[in-house]
Amino acid sequence: MSRLDEVFALVSVDSSSGHEAALASEVEGRLRRAYALDVERVGDNVVARTRGGGGRRLLVAGHLDTVPGDVTRARRLDDRVRGVGACDMKGSLAIMIELALDSGPRSSEVTWVFYAREEIARADSGLMEIFRRRPELLAADAAVVAEPTGGVVEAGCQGTMRVVVELRGTRAHTARPSTGRNALHRLGVLLARVASYESRTAVIDGVTYHEQLQAVRAHAGIADNVVPDSASCTLNYRVAPDHSRDDAVAALRDVLGDTVDPEDEVRVVDWAPPAPPNLSDPLLQRLVSVSQAPVRAKVGWTDVATFAEWGVPSANFGAGNPELAHHHDEFVTSDELDEFARVLERWLA
Repeated sequence: MSRLDEVFALVSVDSSSGHEAALASEVEGRLRRAYALDVERVGDNVVARTRGGGGRRLLVAGHLDTVPGDVTRARRLDDRVRGVGACDMKGSLAIMIELALDSGPRSSEVTWVFYAREEIARADSGLMEIFRRRPELLAADAAVVAEPTGGVVEAGCQGTMRVVVELRGTRAHTARPSTGRNALHRLGVLLARVASYESRTAVIDGVTYHEQLQAVRAHAGIADNVVPDSASCTLNYRVAPDHSRDDAVAALRDVLGDTVDPEDEVRVVDWAPPAPPNLSDPLLQRLVSVSQAPVRAKVGWTDVATFAEWGVPSANFGAGNPELAHHHDEFVTSDELDEFARVLERWLA
């Protein structure tokens, strides 16, 4: 089959988060045909490792799951495949399978990781499941996380913090609002402050990261004739790699300033750390050189941060336009697949 046909076959299998078993079985079955690979199934995750004479080991990781969508709407067109997960990231998975089955000689040992549940809470990630059960399978000198990057190496990643802010007020009758304090009105002032946030820029190893702060949820009120005595919102803060969790909390409090009183609550409910670019690593330098394109920052969070925690230098590099990820009409083109295959094969060789 052509590369587009391979992608279409993967896109046609429903593998929304938590439902990866069928696709994991398909990938496992394909990889077990290669005599040079040791293939292991860990839950709904598949790991295939070459077993040569040792030396350095490179790792390529891609997630099996997609956001929810109707796989029956997938289409194989002349130069692209359109459908849920085509860009994020079944195009890259198809190339990973193709190269894993290539028995040609390479100077490095290679580990191929196909893991479940990347698109949901990090605690549920299949990559974390492998690490808990079989951490030795993830040992490597450097790694590529095959998120869609448009054929450009995207270095490091920004952290993501989810914060709930709860503002206090005093309940009153709406006919006599002066006897109370409207928490919802207070929340409006806070949201205006967030809306006017000016992105902080951090330049690390020559790569520029732009932090982002957005309000994503809000709640207040118990009845239409009651002044609300509490109001809350959820903020999502994208944090550059030069900030720790404590740095991020302090910076957020500076932004909110006097919109938050001492009796209010600012509570971090989720934190995924950022990852530095690691561009001083010679193996990642080689990846950049082979790609023949300037490096840019990864604006979202990816498992590059997970590998960084484990001491494995890594970068994002994959087929597809990252701006199409999670769109209902996402697609990947044959040219994008060819370029990803070219660069990845040269890096591994």
